[in-house]
Amino acid sequence: MRAGWAFAALGAAAAASFGGLGFVIARRLTAPSSGRRFDLVVRRVESTADREWVVLDRTSQTTSPGKHSLLLEDGLLIRLGNEVEDRGPQLIAREAVGRNTLAGVSAGDRASWSGIYFADPSDAGPGATDVRVPTAVGPAPAWLVETAGAASSTWAIHIHGLGSPRAGTIRGVQVAAELGLTSLVVTYRNDGEGPRVGSGRSTLGRTETDDVRSAMAYAREHGAERFILFGWSMGGAIALQIASDPESRSDITALVLDSPVVDWVATIRANCVRSGLPAWAGGLAQPWLDRPALARLVGLPNAIGLGRFDWVARATEIRVPTLILHGTFDSSSPFDAVARLRDRRPDLVELETFEADHTMNWNSDPDRWRLAVRTWLSPRI
Repeated sequence: MRAGWAFAALGAAAAASFGGLGFVIARRLTAPSSGRRFDLVVRRVESTADREWVVLDRTSQTTSPGKHSLLLEDGLLIRLGNEVEDRGPQLIAREAVGRNTLAGVSAGDRASWSGIYFADPSDAGPGATDVRVPTAVGPAPAWLVETAGAASSTWAIHIHGLGSPRAGTIRGVQVAAELGLTSLVVTYRNDGEGPRVGSGRSTLGRTETDDVRSAMAYAREHGAERFILFGWSMGGAIALQIASDPESRSDITALVLDSPVVDWVATIRANCVRSGLPAWAGGLAQPWLDRPALARLVGLPNAIGLGRFDWVARATEIRVPTLILHGTFDSSSPFDAVARLRDRRPDLVELETFEADHTMNWNSDPDRWRLAVRTWLSPRI
C-alpha cells in the first residue's frame, strides 16, 4: 500500500512537471510580439572602390547561398548579395548591395540574420500608399500597391507569418506587380503593427483570420472582384482557412503559400526540436491551446482548436488551386506535412521545393522562386 501511494505521488509529480512544460511551451508560442534577437556581431566592414563587404562569423546561416539581409539594432536593413568570401577559418564576408550603405556601420554592431529583403514596397520597385483597414478590433495599417495602367479587379492579399512583420511578404509583392495585380499588404491583431487586443497574444490564426477577412472586405469596397492570397508561414494557415469558407471561396482564384503551416501540432513538435526539446514535448502544449479553461490560463481569450488547422486531415476540403513553395530543410514547418498534403490533393496542390529553411525559399533562389510563381499564376489570373 505504501509503495502504491509512493508511485501515485511520483506519477502526480511527473504529470505536474509535464503539465508545467506544456504551459511554458504554449505561453512561448503565443507570446506577444517582441523584438528580434540580435545574435550576430559585425566583425568588421571592408570597402573597395566599388564594393562594400560585411565580415561575420562563419555559421550555417551566414554561409547559406542566396540573397539575405542583416537587420541592425538601430533598424538599418543591409541587403546582402549571393557571393560569400572566406576571411580565414572562422570568418566570412558578404557584399552589401542595392540601396544599402554601410556608412555608420562598424565592428561590434549587433545584427540579426533575416529573409526580409525589402524594408518597404519602394525597395522592391512598386510604390505604395499607406491605408488603414477597418476591423472589429480597430484599424489595421496596410500597404496598397497599385500598378501602372488600368486598375486591376484581381487583388493579391499578402499575409505575413507569426513573429514576422508585413515587410517579409514584399518578396511576393514583386511578382504580383509584374503580373499587373493590385496588392494589399495587411497587418492583423497583436502582430506588432496591427491593433493590440487583450493580452497581446497570438491565437495562431484563429482570430487573426477575421482581420484578413476585413482586409478583403476593404478591397471589395475599392474595386476588387477576385483574390489571390499569398500566405507566408502562419499566413498560409490563415489563407487556407479563408479559402475553405463557402462565402469566400468563389472570389478566390488561387493560393500562393510559402512555408505554410498546414498542421499546427506537427509544427509545434518541430519547433520544440529546433529549441533543443524532444518532439513529444510539443504534445504537452496541445491541451493548453485546445481546452477553454487551460487556454484562458495561458492568456488566450478562448481555445484555439488546433485540429481546424490540420490541412492534411482536411485535404478534401481544399477547393482552390494552390501553389506551395517549401524548403526541404525547413526546421519550423515540416516539409513532410506539405508533401503529404500534396500527395492527398495532387489535383489542386502543386509543390515547388527548395533547399532552404523556413520562409527562406525566395532568398535561396530568387529567380527560380519568381519564375515558379509567375509561370503557375499567369494562367489563373
